[in-house]
Parts: sequence; structure tokens; C-alpha cells
Amino acid sequence: MGYRRYANMRCCMVQVRSLCSNTSTISRYGRGRDIDNARKVFDNTPLSQRTIASWNAMVAAYFESHKPCDAVILFDQMPQRNTVSFNGMISGYVKNGMVAEARKVFDSMPERNVVSWTSMVRGYVQEGMVEEAERLFWEMPHRNVVSWTVMIGGLLKESRLDDAKKLFDMMPVKDVVAVTNMISGYCQVGRLDEARELFDELPKKNVVTWTTMVSGYAKNGRVDVARKLFEVMPEKNEVSWTAMLMGYTHCGRMKEAFELFEAMPVKWVVACNEMIMRFGLTGEVNRAKMLFEGMKERDEGTWNAMIKVCERKGSELEALDLFARMQREGAALNFPSLISVLSVCASLASLDHGRQVHARLVRSEFDQDLYVASVLITMYVKCGDLVRAKTTFNRFPSKDVVMWNSMITGYSQHGLGEEALIVFRDMCSSGVQPDEVTFIGVLSACSYSGKVKEGFEIFEAMKCTYQVEPGIEHYACMVDLLGRAGQVDEAMELVEKMPMEPDAIVWGALLGACRNHMKLNMAEVAVEKLAKLEPQNAGPYVLLSHMYASRGRWRDVEVLRKKINARSVVKFPGCSWIEVEKKVHIFTGGGSKSHPEQPIIMKKLEKLGGILREAGYCPDGSFVLHDVDEEEKTHSLGYHSEKLAVAYGLLKVPEGRPIRVMKNLRVCGDCHSAIKLIAKVTGREIIVRDANRFHHFKDGYCSCKDFW
Repeated sequence: MGYRRYANMRCCMVQVRSLCSNTSTISRYGRGRDIDNARKVFDNTPLSQRTIASWNAMVAAYFESHKPCDAVILFDQMPQRNTVSFNGMISGYVKNGMVAEARKVFDSMPERNVVSWTSMVRGYVQEGMVEEAERLFWEMPHRNVVSWTVMIGGLLKESRLDDAKKLFDMMPVKDVVAVTNMISGYCQVGRLDEARELFDELPKKNVVTWTTMVSGYAKNGRVDVARKLFEVMPEKNEVSWTAMLMGYTHCGRMKEAFELFEAMPVKWVVACNEMIMRFGLTGEVNRAKMLFEGMKERDEGTWNAMIKVCERKGSELEALDLFARMQREGAALNFPSLISVLSVCASLASLDHGRQVHARLVRSEFDQDLYVASVLITMYVKCGDLVRAKTTFNRFPSKDVVMWNSMITGYSQHGLGEEALIVFRDMCSSGVQPDEVTFIGVLSACSYSGKVKEGFEIFEAMKCTYQVEPGIEHYACMVDLLGRAGQVDEAMELVEKMPMEPDAIVWGALLGACRNHMKLNMAEVAVEKLAKLEPQNAGPYVLLSHMYASRGRWRDVEVLRKKINARSVVKFPGCSWIEVEKKVHIFTGGGSKSHPEQPIIMKKLEKLGGILREAGYCPDGSFVLHDVDEEEKTHSLGYHSEKLAVAYGLLKVPEGRPIRVMKNLRVCGDCHSAIKLIAKVTGREIIVRDANRFHHFKDGYCSCKDFW
């Protein structure tokens, strides 16, 4: 008899262990979001042996896998429910950001415990509904230390530090989590003395508390104090080391940052990412690359950091190569890297890559975001594809000011003043308030298209109608507007009457007007002003040299050249580039001997030269800054970088597709005339983006109407 009782007891214990094992297995699969295996274990458990705990575990697994509908279906099928079941539903909805549904479950509960109330309060806090959380918190019949801590965290999230302090003082028992939260809150608003007082009063601190205080000092610029505290920490983890490291990097103390980085027991990925970004942004790109290449493990942040460094430091082609490598190595594409690459595509006018990134954004469902839409519009605009830019713009019934600005600026850069004004009027009629950027785009559009009357009307309406105070950029647009229209004296008058000191942009606009209308005396004044404002910029000297050269004043050209050499002025060499089959080809003036296909490019140029001469083209020697004979001038003009890029485009871009060329400087007058003729004799559409604007060449005409 005793033996049989013993055997039954053992049998029951085995069954209990089996049921517990099944429940824990479901939970384990659920936490790993392996919902199929979790369900398999659940279904293989006989119905009679499924405990409430196993049902609860399966419901939680669905919520963990972001399948709330399946969780609800299973919850409704439960033969029995307890308070834990309802709490699981509340917690699951909260995790999925469905706080309204969580509240319905909360209100329907036959019996609530402190976990039910706390979960609901947490849900409101997570969704930013702190007032609702506060209301519910004070209705709670009982509160534990977690309830108080969650509510304090909500108030701190809303920057209500004083209210959080009052609540903290009311807490019957304060644990290390609550105190650490308050320390963090004080640090966020720079009240470090109060934070330190709490820190010192806490008898038992954990590594999070120490790290919070170190981070607080570091973020508020007191890096040396942070380091002293860091050195006496009883234990340090990855977050501690990284917080101290970022304290140094954010205040530019890269020497100490690198020494600390070298002392790290483990080179954690987050710390490596920070060093890559900071090395890159401080100009040490090679060190950033070495660190990147030496990493055995990289995460999304690593790729983002390296791509961002390349984008910011002018290594756009490397950024594109990194993006391609990132995909080859199976790294997950994410929002920051895609946005960085879109910016690179815009900078390089790499339309093929831009379309590829756009497709990725669509697949990742990022393209519904207004910010992403604005970046896409800008990318298509800078790549010269206004049709796709407008299509992206039109997809959004509700547009923010950034989207409107992107489209207005796009039309402006392409010289389509009337279209820009139409979008501006649509923007105003839709109820969106224009800002400073809007008016820069609209006034530039008027300038590029010669709409002087409309430009003045909009400039006057800025303050009176739209309550936007004209800034120096708007005055620069007006100077440019008058100058382009030939009213150079009026432009100078406006400069003299400006309510603020003219900057380099204003004087640069005036100089451009002087160049277009050959106002040499005024140009010399503008160059003198620019030399004081931007002593290292060679651009003004080059423009003045062109003016002297066109008048045959070679002695003055030589004097300017000596000034440039004496001042160590930086003259950026002209270069142009074109994208063919997702590869960017760069050309510099003088024949681009470095290009692998240089012989066939030169042959194409020679052939074009003959055709152009037959069509009446005569090279304009005023754009050569050397006192040489006409034959040498013609030879020099023939190998300008934009002509080389156009020749390559004619060789490689299929018929029927536009040839898109980019130049880092303003396109020269001779090349402008030549490309108009090239477009006519070849029947091709050629789009050139220079430092100022777009030129659409077709049938012997340019969209700028020779007004640039």
C-alpha cells in the first residue's frame, strides 16, 4: 500500500515537472520570437494538461512577436483565466503601443492587483500620456516601489523635475532604481550638485547609479570630475566605459578619448562606432577607416558611422562603395544609412543609386515618412529628375513646410520661376505658413527667371503679410535679382542700404552681376570686400581675372595671380563628373589623361569640334586666363572638364536618355555656348548641374535662356 502511494506521488511529480517544462519552453521560444515552435509545444500539450500558466505563456509569446490579434483570439479561447492572464493582456498591449486596448482589458478585469495598475500606468507613460498616468496613479488603492518609480520616470520624461522630486519625497521606501532615476533627472537639466547629493546619500549603489553620475558629469562638460569618479568605481561595464569615452569625444578631447579607448578591457562595438564617427568628424578619416577595417564584429551603427564620415568629408564615392559592400556582407539596411546614402546620391547626382535607395525605402516602408519624402525630393531635384521629384511630392496629401520648400527650391534651381511661384501659392492656400527657407527658394526662383516685379512684391510681403523678417540671405537674393536683370547700380544701392553688414554671399552676388554686365570698377570693390571676408577663397580673384582677360588687361591678370600666390589662396580645380551604369566618372580639365578611356574620349571631342565649327561655333578666348595666341586658347577651351564629361556621355549613355553632367564650379560661358550647339547637332538632351543651378540643353537652347 505504501509502495503504491509512493509510486503515485512520483508519477504526479513527473507530470508537474513536464507541465512546468512545457510552459517554460513556450516562454523561452516566445522571448526569442520563435512563435512557430512555441505554438508547436503548446499544441502538442494535451488539452486536459494545459495549465493557465501555459495559456498565459502562449498569449505572451504572440505579443512578443507583435501578433496582438492572435493573442486576443487565444485569450478568448482560454477555459479559465486568472489575474495574471489579464495582466499579461495589459502588458502585451502596452508593449505593442496599444494603450487604448490595454485600458479596455483593465476596465473589464473582475479583480485587479498592484501589477495591473502599475502596468496600465506604465502604458500611459510610454505613450507620453503622463497626465492620464498621473490620474490613474492617484486612484491606485495600493502602490509598491515599482509603481512610484514608473510614475517618477514619467514625470522626468516630461521634464517635470520639481513634480518628480515632490513624488520622490513622498515615497515610503526608496530603492536604488528610484534614486538613480532622480539622479538622471537632475543631470539632464544640469543640476549636478543636487544629483551628487542624492548619489552620496545612497548607501548601496549599483553600477547603473555610478554610470548615471559619471555620464551626468560628462554630458554637462565636467569631464575631469567624471573621470575622477570613473576611476573609483567599484565595477565598470560597457555602458560605464562608453559614457566616459563619449564625455571626452563630445568636448573634442580626442587624445584622452583614444587613451581611454586603448585602455578598455574589451573594444565594444558601441565604443568603436563612437571613435569612428569622432575620428572622421575631426578630419582623421584614415584612423576612422583603420578602426572600421580592424573590427571583427560590426553592427548597423558601425556602417552608419563610416558612411556618414565619408558623406561629410567629401568621400562620396567611398560612401557608395561602402553601401554596396554593406549589402554584399548581409548587414541590415536601416534608416540612417539609407538617408546618408540618399544625401550622397544628391551630392553626386547619382540617379541610378538614388533610385535603388528609393526602392529599398519602399520595401522597408520608410517612404511614408514626410522627412524621407523631403530627402527623396531633394535627391531627385539634384539629380535633375524633376518628374520623379514632383511625383514623390504629389503622393502626399498632407505636406509639411520642409516638403513644400524642397519642391520650391527644386524648381528654383532648375530656373523654372513660374512653377516655383505656383507651388508657393499652393502652399499658402493650403494653410502652411512659409518660413525663411521658403522665401530664399521663391526669391531665388524670381532671380533665376528674371521676375523682378514679382520678386520685389514677395520681398515686401515677407514682413507685412507673412511676419517673416528678411535676413541677410533674402537681401542676397534681391541683390542677385537686380544684378541678373542688369540693374547693377540699383543692386549696389540696396547693398549700401541693408540693415545689416553685407556678408560674402551678398558681395558674391554683386560680383556675379558685375561679371555678367562687365561693371569692372564695381567688381573691383566687391573683390576687395570679399578678400577681407574670405581671404582664402580664390573664386572672386578668378572672376575678376576673367573680366581683365576679356578686356586684354593681361598685366592686371598677372598682378592678381601674384596676389593669389602671396596669400596662399586656395583655388579649387574645376572638375566634372557623369554617372554611367552606376559608376561615377570624374574629369578634370586638360584632357583627363587619368581616365582609362581617354583615347576614345579625345577622338570624340575632335570629331565634335569639327561638327561644331561647321555649325558656326567660334571659341570664346575671353575665358582663357593666359596671354597666348588664339590657337592655344582654342586648344585650352576644348578640354574643359564639362566638355570631356559630355563627350563621354555621348559615347556611353544610350540614345533617348538624357546625359546628366555635374560640375563643381560655375559652367564657363564658352562651354555653355558649345553644349547648346552639341545638344542641337546630336539631337540629345543634356542636363548640366553647376555650382549655381541647372542647365537643360535641348535643340540648341538652354533652360536658363543664357541668364545665369
